[in-house]
Amino acid sequence: MSTQAVEKISLAQEAWEKRPLIISGPCSAETEEQVIETAQRLAKTGKVNAIRAGIWKPRTRPGSFEGVGTKGLPWMQQARKITGLPVAVEVATGKQVEDALHFDVDILWIGARTTVNPFSVQEIADALKGVKVPVLIKNPINPDLELWIGAAERVAKAGIDQIGLIHRGFSNYGNTEFRNAPMWHLAIEMKRRNPGMMMINDPSHICGRRDILQDVAQKAIDLDFDGLIVETHIDPDNAWSDAKQQITPEAFGEMLSQIVWRKEDIDSADFHSHLEKMRQQINHLDDELMTLLGQRMKIADKIGQYKKDNAVTILQTTRWNEILERAYQKGDPLGLSKEFITRYMDAVHMESINRQNKIMNS
Repeated sequence: MSTQAVEKISLAQEAWEKRPLIISGPCSAETEEQVIETAQRLAKTGKVNAIRAGIWKPRTRPGSFEGVGTKGLPWMQQARKITGLPVAVEVATGKQVEDALHFDVDILWIGARTTVNPFSVQEIADALKGVKVPVLIKNPINPDLELWIGAAERVAKAGIDQIGLIHRGFSNYGNTEFRNAPMWHLAIEMKRRNPGMMMINDPSHICGRRDILQDVAQKAIDLDFDGLIVETHIDPDNAWSDAKQQITPEAFGEMLSQIVWRKEDIDSADFHSHLEKMRQQINHLDDELMTLLGQRMKIADKIGQYKKDNAVTILQTTRWNEILERAYQKGDPLGLSKEFITRYMDAVHMESINRQNKIMNS
């Protein structure tokens, strides 16, 4: 292995081990000057571990800017040479993997539109065989954990041992606050299933606008994410793609300064003692909740049998509306949000319906 290759692996390895891992750069590489100036200004903050830029841009609709292509890869090489920071790009095909590696890209990531397609992921995995390079995998556009897990498994089977995850939110009909709904519970479940795998957050694609980046980034850190990947541009308002969600390198540096960085744990016997007491209280309450839910389902079963005996349908909309309205009235003074109550009661209601359906058809 050449000295240059060893240095490249060392550079990527050093960045990969950073916690938090901070990656930033333009949504799209537009010109060599833009890429290098962005990289220099990010490096000047002293808070960024790797430079990103979109070389190939898979767009939702034709006619949008789809990236400068391979000619932008030497710009990334030059950015690394000037700043000493590793560079990262998105790949969507085997050929793009080959081109990126030919130009010594340090870190690759698989985008959301690619993760959703197992055939595309497998093509990338085949191109990665025999290669030592860190790979980040974004969640699929649609909220499907199995596709996300499957993508990670395909890359792992190709022999890649440095695999990380990027939570960038999910497409969700009716969502208006975010460009991509964060659906934090899915990211948390992915972390639970893959406890040893790094997960970083992409607030740029979740938010779709710069004014709420800080809040989403802070929540990710509060949830023990391992870092952030944020889009920055030297002139955000005139960016060739996703202008509304990009910020200047200096604004990003300030944003990082304002984040409260927390730890998963601290070495304090007093802290753990108090925390354990409160956790035991939670455990007891959870036990009571389970008991009450079990009792509720037994009554729901009896109601199901009674409906069956009298040829009455399972779903009665008026009654369900009464239950929800009553729950909202009870929950509000207790500090329970309407959104939480709706999700909770929906889950309980669906379980009751499923049980009554079994009774109806037994």
